[in-house]
Parts: sequence; structure tokens; C-alpha cells
Amino acid sequence: MPAFALPFWFPRLRPPALPGRVLAGLGWLTTPLSPDDYLGLVDPLLSARHPAGVVTAVRPETADASTLVIRPGRGWAGYRSGQYVPVGAELDGAWHWRTYSLTSVPDAPGGDVTITIKADPRGKVSPYLVHRAPPGTVLRLGPAQGEFVLPDPPPARMLFVTAGSGITPVMGMLRTLAGRSGPAPDVVLLHSAPRPDACLFRAELAGLAARVPWLRLHLRYTRTAGRLTVGDIGALCPDRRAREIWACGPAGLLDVVREHLAWRNVAQERLHVESFRPAAPPAPAVGESGGRVRFGRSGVAAESPASVSLLETGESAGVPMPYGCRRGICFGCLVPLVDGRVRDLRTGGVHGEPGELIQTCVNGATGPLVLDV
Repeated sequence: MPAFALPFWFPRLRPPALPGRVLAGLGWLTTPLSPDDYLGLVDPLLSARHPAGVVTAVRPETADASTLVIRPGRGWAGYRSGQYVPVGAELDGAWHWRTYSLTSVPDAPGGDVTITIKADPRGKVSPYLVHRAPPGTVLRLGPAQGEFVLPDPPPARMLFVTAGSGITPVMGMLRTLAGRSGPAPDVVLLHSAPRPDACLFRAELAGLAARVPWLRLHLRYTRTAGRLTVGDIGALCPDRRAREIWACGPAGLLDVVREHLAWRNVAQERLHVESFRPAAPPAPAVGESGGRVRFGRSGVAAESPASVSLLETGESAGVPMPYGCRRGICFGCLVPLVDGRVRDLRTGGVHGEPGELIQTCVNGATGPLVLDV
């Protein structure tokens, strides 16, 4: 049981709207805290500074995956189909953050959102959320992120290539397309799963393909049919050159998609990728020397070269760093930044604000900084 769980009947209530000027006017009474801080103590769903949501239902999808229905509180800012959301769960008195794709339709009636999670047997957070988080559990919600999204309006022809839990952001897009008025685009979905009983959304996908004329569905079970190949893409979608392509899944699948595009001379700008593996980092800028990283809760400090990820630095210093990339689970390495700035090892861009969730596998130090881990 989490440290804070609302009564089961509470999720049916909606947090009241509170005008910003009313809260601002009360600020002088609550200094040094803000009125929002006190609202969050009374009810986490009333906080705008630390958005939260309450689990209203847990729906099993497979033996090791579930969909959580979440009712966001006052601070939730919305999302686009295909984006992911950082989720904080309180376990053993500490907040643990992971990131999951949103599988619901934005701005749906009632305002609930859904995330679909596959439990990692070696993990801590995902097994709890999949198997042991009851309705009434309060979760923290970060801002929705990601550019792997459904355009508005969508292109006339679309190809989705997914594997495993890579179907989750695409499921949100398909549900959004199914709820749109007017003509839908022509969509082909090539999805791979180990076995039928391990295929997320199998019944819903089959039902949708049978119900609407615009979706062509090809399910591949790798334990019997083997993994998707370059030739399979061409055979299953002969007009793929005319389509915009979205691919999401493990590195092996994305390599096949990229190889196919190069082989068929398909324009790279037609490809949208959500990867489970970070790209190779660029060389650090001349004169960049990294910085000293302090791991606040662990009480450890270490020098971190500019070209080394914060994840590697922490592990080398003996800090128990969260991670997921090596198991095909992206964004398992998120930790809050307390102070300082970081450098994105993929792009070279410098960023960081207090409280920002830092993906430690693809960010390095650029000067002294403190991480809450």
C-alpha cells in the first residue's frame, strides 16, 4: 500500500478550480511556503506546482502488463497522442520516477488518461504499478514530452512498425484516429510480439481492424515466425514509399526499418522513431571538461568527464542508479536535478532547471551539479 492513497470513492470527484489571483492574494499569509504547497498537503490533486493524479482503475492486458486509468488533478497540462509522461510512485517513503507512453485519447470526455505498463521482473516500480497499485493510489505526473506524435491533420497514408511495448504510443494514435470525425488516413500497422498471449491490445487491434476500413493490421509472433525482416516490410506494405512511417521498439527493429529505408531510397524525413537505445554521443566541445557531480541522497560526489553519462559516473562511484535502457525500457533512468546544468550527449545542448527530471543515460555534466539520487 502506498504511503498516500485516497478512498476508493474519491476518484469520482473532480478537484475544484481555484482562480490564480485568489492564490496569489493569499501568498503573503503563507510565506515562505506558497498557498499551493498547503493545498498539496491537504489533497495532492489540488497542487499545480506538483501535478498528481489518482488511479481509478487497473485493467490487466497480459500476464505481465496492465493499463492504469488515471484521473489527473489541477496541475495537469494535457498531451498529444504519442507522447510519454514521467510518473512518480511513492515506495518505501521515497518517490521513484519512470516514464510511460500515454495510450488514451487527448481531451477525452471525463478527462481520464491511461498508461500501459509492462512489468520488468528485475525492476521495482513497474511490478508495483502493474500488480499491486490499487484504485485510489496517488501518482505524481510530470509534463507530457516527446515528438513521436500524431500530426494534426494526419498524413493521408501512414505506416506503423512496432514491437513489444513499442505499440503503446501508437495505440494512443490509433484510438485518436478512430475517434476523429470525417475521413481517416489509410493506415498499415506491422506489429511483432513473442506470442499471442503476450501481444498488448491484441483483441482491441483485431476488433478495430475488422470494424474500420482504413486500418490494415499484420500481427507477427516471433517465437514461431521469426523477427521482422527488410523483405517482410516490402511484402506486407508494397506502397511503403508513399507513406509516412512511425517506428517504435527495440534497437533491432529500428535497425531493420532504417536498413529498409536506405535500401529502398526512402526519404529519411518521412521516418519518425521512438528508440529504446540512445544514439552515440557527439564529441564534447573544445574546452569542455565536465564537472563534479554530487549524488544528494547517497552522499557521494565524483568527477564526471564531459563525454561520460551521469549514469556511468554514478555507477562507477558506487551509487545505485536507476536504469532501463539495457533491458529495452526507455526512461527508466530519470532522476530529479537539484542544482546545476547538464549537457545532452546526443545534441550537445545544455539545459536544466531545479526539479527537472534528467535522463542520466544521455546527459553529462557541464559544471558542478547535484542529483537527487
